[in-house]
Amino acid sequence: MMDFNKIIESTDRYNFHSHTQFCDGRAPMEEFVAAAVDNGFLHYGFSPHSPVPIASPCNMDRDKVKEYLDEINRLREIYAGRINLYAAMEVDYLGKEWGPANSYFRSLPLDYTIGSVHFIPTQDGAMIDIDGHADRFIRYMKEYFHDDIRYVVNTFYDQSLKMVEEGGFDIIGHYDKIGHNASHYCPGIESETWYRKKIDELTDAVIESGIAVEINTKARAEHNRFFPATDHWATLKKAGVTIIVNSDAHYPDLIDASRSEALRLLGEIK
Repeated sequence: MMDFNKIIESTDRYNFHSHTQFCDGRAPMEEFVAAAVDNGFLHYGFSPHSPVPIASPCNMDRDKVKEYLDEINRLREIYAGRINLYAAMEVDYLGKEWGPANSYFRSLPLDYTIGSVHFIPTQDGAMIDIDGHADRFIRYMKEYFHDDIRYVVNTFYDQSLKMVEEGGFDIIGHYDKIGHNASHYCPGIESETWYRKKIDELTDAVIESGIAVEINTKARAEHNRFFPATDHWATLKKAGVTIIVNSDAHYPDLIDASRSEALRLLGEIK
């Protein structure tokens, strides 16, 4: 397991959540590395969306995994001495049948793994992507979830809790991200008592598990929010959780997006 604490205590020039041309990243991996070097990064990790056993245009194909790992090794040779590069995946948790604890992912030569929930089952059992743009989410609420926002939110957090309990990963990715789309569908939902109970339950489990938490800065500029929301940061920090500030970059020019603000706000918590 990587010693993230050793890295983040020595420098803030890192990013451990970044996508590639093998998933929904918008540029070749070498362009991300070149941008990282230009921005003075010392550590950079690629974490493409993992293969999944369902149709998904955002996830890498299983037959591309070797090509991805070979590209990491090629770039390590080219940029040796200038930046430390890491091979990882953002693994989707679909349930006991597929997630970070699956033996397939443990068999891969990954430096670390991010565990995330993007898909949840409908009331009829079909796996649906509840990430992405709010307008699509609102449409999916009607088409797939019978406009039952409590079901969607509860299922997202229940899936996340099961993922934490099963383990097999190092960092939990954007663990309250459902709050963004849920708030578009139902403004004010994140302040409701039942919602707060669900995220507090997950936060407690994360703290107990010992896994690292990312502060994901991807949505800050466009949507004025971090994942998790800032009101959870003090609880995590005071509990001694390893907190990593990642940009979830899909474009080379966004590898450092809003990270300085997140680092400053995190540093102000005493």
